[in-house]
Amino acid sequence: MFEIYRRTLLKGVALAPLAGLLGVSLSSQPAFADDAVLYGAADAKAKSGGRLTVGSLIEPPSMDIYHQAGEAVNFVAVLMYQTLVYADPLGNPHPLLAESWEVSPDATTYTFNLRKGVTFHTGEPFEAEDVKYSLDYMRNPENGTIGARDFADVQQVEVLDTHAVRVTLKGPNSAFLITLTHRNASPIPRGWYDRPNARALLNSSSVGTGPFRMAEFQQNSFIRMERNPDYWQPGLPYLDEIVVNFIPNSAGMLVAVKNGRVDMAVLVRPQDAKQLEGAEGLSIQRSISLNQKVLDLDCAYGPLTDERVRRAIALLIDRDAVMQAGISGYGQRLGTMVPGMQERWGVPIEQLPNQVVDVERAKALLTEAGHPDGFDIDLTTIIGYEWMEPAALTLVQQLAAGGIRANINRVDLGTWLTNFRSRQMGFTLNDWGTPPDPNILYYRHFRKQPEGADFRNWNDDKASALLDQGRAALTYEDRKSIYGRFQMRLAESVPTIMLFGADHLVVVSDKVKNHRMHPIGWHFGLVKTWLDI
Repeated sequence: MFEIYRRTLLKGVALAPLAGLLGVSLSSQPAFADDAVLYGAADAKAKSGGRLTVGSLIEPPSMDIYHQAGEAVNFVAVLMYQTLVYADPLGNPHPLLAESWEVSPDATTYTFNLRKGVTFHTGEPFEAEDVKYSLDYMRNPENGTIGARDFADVQQVEVLDTHAVRVTLKGPNSAFLITLTHRNASPIPRGWYDRPNARALLNSSSVGTGPFRMAEFQQNSFIRMERNPDYWQPGLPYLDEIVVNFIPNSAGMLVAVKNGRVDMAVLVRPQDAKQLEGAEGLSIQRSISLNQKVLDLDCAYGPLTDERVRRAIALLIDRDAVMQAGISGYGQRLGTMVPGMQERWGVPIEQLPNQVVDVERAKALLTEAGHPDGFDIDLTTIIGYEWMEPAALTLVQQLAAGGIRANINRVDLGTWLTNFRSRQMGFTLNDWGTPPDPNILYYRHFRKQPEGADFRNWNDDKASALLDQGRAALTYEDRKSIYGRFQMRLAESVPTIMLFGADHLVVVSDKVKNHRMHPIGWHFGLVKTWLDI
């Protein structure tokens, strides 16, 4: 049985206006909490209790949410840590730990009124001082946090009273509310990182305000989360426990699903969904994502320093064929925008340069760049990301048509993340998602240092200027025009090649009720999931 949410979700994500977030009218319409929309729709039939077991192919190297990069920690961290703002599946911001906010007419000052009666998992009360500490710690580049550049435009964080905080930006940022929806902005108890072994302690206990708290984390085995008895939303969560079992490969995952070892699993191999279709007691949920599978080209790495080489590589790649190899077509071929944002923000693929296979033009560019006989290069994949192996084999064949001899280099996630953060990505496949705003999608990854991280060493003045303009623009029309020009430059210069976005494929036992995958791919929906047992 397939439960398909693709069409309605695609339409909603693409067309959601984000209301005043895209213009100064936001300031005249303060946002107030509507708790009913948080974490998805409620279910009047819901029952409390039970343990949900979830299968995962990817394990986070650590649960230190401020310093650990990578998507693996995001999937489960959102159940234990919360932010001031929540983005629904349509990309609209809603108050979460903030119960209301107001924005100045120039979109540089944000005043948040915080919920009262909220406590951290440590037992300490959640207050404005904690928000100030957390944002100040996160934005300080000396602390080595993953989100320092996301909040580099914050000029000052002021405590107005116990439950009110004002954030002043250096300039207008029309995406600031959506930036606050990322787990990078999760408040933690003030002074946490001053404690001995603070970072290591996060592998044994959580310090957020979320509906679940960590009970146990056994690396290479599982993470167990238990209901937070002091959670501020009455009646939630429904589940007593969630156990995420780390399973080394898709074959093992398929066995675990069939024999009931796990109640739910995200499938990365579409052939597994096909095998499970019609299986008694199981159903497959398919929905659109905000994810992208990409080929990144480090512009400081070997022959990739030459834009002509990067363009040649783009002209050798048949993205539809790579998608077929990697996920059997269960997704959407990309240009320069993730699936759930393409209609609203993306430049039509047919208007972008370097999108159609042209082997002869690629060979000509390689010859111009001094590589008439091609060259040898390592293509890095990440162990555990199973789509990468067949995709890489297909890429090797396609690149060979132009004389590029690619050798597949498999590394573990920890090694890959170290290279990523040090901007030594090389020539690598990548897999990442985004909250639904182009500033968050592009700025940190592609803006020149020091304002951005520029992980691919692109160092492009034109692109950086456009990203600055896009962040400052306050109307949808202006933003769309600016980000359109940025996408043309991205496709022209090729620091990355967005290959495809995979649909979310989730297998659930029939006893799992009221589960919907958020398009970002993080497990928000488990807050309102329940078990019919």
